[in-house]
Amino acid sequence: METPPIDIQQLTRYYGRSRGIEDVSLQAGQGEILGFLGPNGAGKTTTIRLLMGMLKPDSGSARIFGLDCWADATTVKQSVGFLPGDVRLYKNWTGQRFLDYHAALRPGSDPALRRRLVERFELDPSRTIKHLSRGSRQKVAIVQAFMHDAPLLILDEPSAGLDPLMQVELLNLLREERARGKTIFLSTHNLPDVERVADRVGIIRDGHLIAVDDVSHLRELRARRMDVQFATPPDLEQFNSLEGVRVLDVADDGRQLGLVVQGPLPPLLETLARNAVLDLTYQPADLESIFLHYYTADPDTAGGAS
Repeated sequence: METPPIDIQQLTRYYGRSRGIEDVSLQAGQGEILGFLGPNGAGKTTTIRLLMGMLKPDSGSARIFGLDCWADATTVKQSVGFLPGDVRLYKNWTGQRFLDYHAALRPGSDPALRRRLVERFELDPSRTIKHLSRGSRQKVAIVQAFMHDAPLLILDEPSAGLDPLMQVELLNLLREERARGKTIFLSTHNLPDVERVADRVGIIRDGHLIAVDDVSHLRELRARRMDVQFATPPDLEQFNSLEGVRVLDVADDGRQLGLVVQGPLPPLLETLARNAVLDLTYQPADLESIFLHYYTADPDTAGGAS
């Protein structure tokens, strides 16, 4: 059996009495973009730090290309292009000096690849980092992560601070790297980005992995979105009491409802018929609705990792 680029098994890490993550199991295959979703404090950063050998697990294991992320941390890091969520750059250095420094740490870095990345992201590496905008600092960090041509990329909020055009450029780069056989672990709050490029998504909640599935399969299994405009505000309880129906959002002084529908349609349609409906749209749920499903449902009923 081929060794997966990322193999996490029953990984647990506590901070004193506070839980970081508990019993997390997850794999990422070659040529796959795996989205990793969760709000602040859910355990995303802890998971990444364990993968990068920055933290020692209390139990379980994290392996990259078969190597233990803690015991073999130095070797593991040579196989990873890493972009941390809290990018810390030396403010008195130029971007060029920062990139030179990281190139020296990783023998074999391709200067031509680095130049192409600098041009692609329209970065001026001659400028001092303290004089760069947030977006330009993020570009420096992106170039550093990709310039080693590593087989695995671990990216924490890579689009943070980028303008829309550069966000599109980044997504295109991720697709190209996947086509070249790279594995990409993409941790982000940006749900549209994950929906556009990820093959699978893992959702972490309160330190527990609560779902892992194909994005397309999650859409099919989990929910559809319905937006309804009423003439007068309806009683929300009549919808919340229906099996498999939840009110996601309310607008227009209560006259517009956004519903997530998982259950049978006939009871919902009967309920709608008892109200003065002006307009209705029905569509497959986007990733945001799926994410909200897992974060608003009871932990015991939200669904499990697969």
